[in-house]
Amino acid sequence: MNFSKQINNVSSLQFFQLFRFGILFIISICFAKSHLTISEIGIYEKLIFLSGAISFFWVNGVIQSLLPLYNNNKTFAKTNKSPVLFNALFISVIFSIIIISILLITEKNSSSFLISTTEIPYKWLFVVFFVVSTPAFLLEYVYLLLNKPRSIIYYSLLTFSLQFVAVVFPIWLGYGIKEGLYGLIAVSALRLIWLIILVLKNSKPIISLAFIKEHLILATPLIAGALISGSMPYIDGIIVSSNFDNATFAIYRYGARELPLAMLLANAFSNAMLPEISENNDISIALKSLKEKSKRLMHFLFPISIILIIISHWLYPIIFNPQFIKGAEVFNVFLLLVITRLVFPQTILLGLKKTNILLIVSIIEFIIKLVFSIWLAKYYGIVGVALGTLIAFIIERAILITINYKYLKINPNQYIDIKWISFYSTLIIIVYFFVERNIYGF
Repeated sequence: MNFSKQINNVSSLQFFQLFRFGILFIISICFAKSHLTISEIGIYEKLIFLSGAISFFWVNGVIQSLLPLYNNNKTFAKTNKSPVLFNALFISVIFSIIIISILLITEKNSSSFLISTTEIPYKWLFVVFFVVSTPAFLLEYVYLLLNKPRSIIYYSLLTFSLQFVAVVFPIWLGYGIKEGLYGLIAVSALRLIWLIILVLKNSKPIISLAFIKEHLILATPLIAGALISGSMPYIDGIIVSSNFDNATFAIYRYGARELPLAMLLANAFSNAMLPEISENNDISIALKSLKEKSKRLMHFLFPISIILIIISHWLYPIIFNPQFIKGAEVFNVFLLLVITRLVFPQTILLGLKKTNILLIVSIIEFIIKLVFSIWLAKYYGIVGVALGTLIAFIIERAILITINYKYLKINPNQYIDIKWISFYSTLIIIVYFFVERNIYGF
């Protein structure tokens, strides 16, 4: 097989997400095998969690609205150096400054609510990390819009390899979390400099209030929707953090990983398809492409998820240590989310700029998630929190599929391979119940 021919915007963005998760996962393993205590690891995880909790919603909103707008907006003509990228970077920097300022002003209440502490551990290191790292999330998507898939791969290989060395090496030398954060800040600063150079090379440094307004009008429902539905991992963290100790929080975080391939590759695929749906006059072509490419993901991701469910109880104590065995039960529930990740009704709505619909469904999803996670946590502990997420995701996808069918007249068969998704979903559920009922003696 000629792998160079397989490199395109979809595959390169999927590689980026996979490699990123892989490095973060290896860092977690190194921490678990190091001299650090579970409580110390819990502090590091809480800082990463906090950074994501106050940025994921607007980062996703800015990125997902940028993708269909880049070549299809009312403000700028399609040119080689359109100011679109510069304005997107400007918006990201402003958001970062505003959000971190709000966090510092409300530190006691925000920190207590999000990570159950009265103050942020290593506060000023965290502030620097957040400000330099958050805008850099745009970088891989700039390469996507510039149609430079190889650059996405080179960028991921270089920066995440550097991140592994910069974060883990100090720990191996016997230092603590503080020194690991120094390394993380250094790599994040490198990414931000890289992004600024790339944007200035490919975009005119002109601030356009008209485009910013257009961008934010499209982004606002996405930001609100992401804040609601995308907050689920962070809602989980808050529920776990408020009901259990630091050690249990770390165990949950090590279990709630949903397989790097499922969420990350599916999200990368969805984002990469947005320009195709937005710019294609004949949507049936884009729907056919969505169906065929998502089927390939099914053949790849479902078998891996099934195998991991079977071996996770045996694997977790080996990869981490025996104290993390409970994380395998959480991990297996999150593996079931592959069922929802591989159908893409939301991609169609987003590509067609129907963002208000996504916001309404996100509100419904959030309510379902909150109710079921709190309720099930009382009976099943941290596993119940994960089950609440699964239930909410299934209902959310069902609602979106119905909306596409009823109001947009788009039949599910046009973009979902019903036969294969039904087969794989049934199989993985059967395997899950066999394993969790100790059929294999785990």
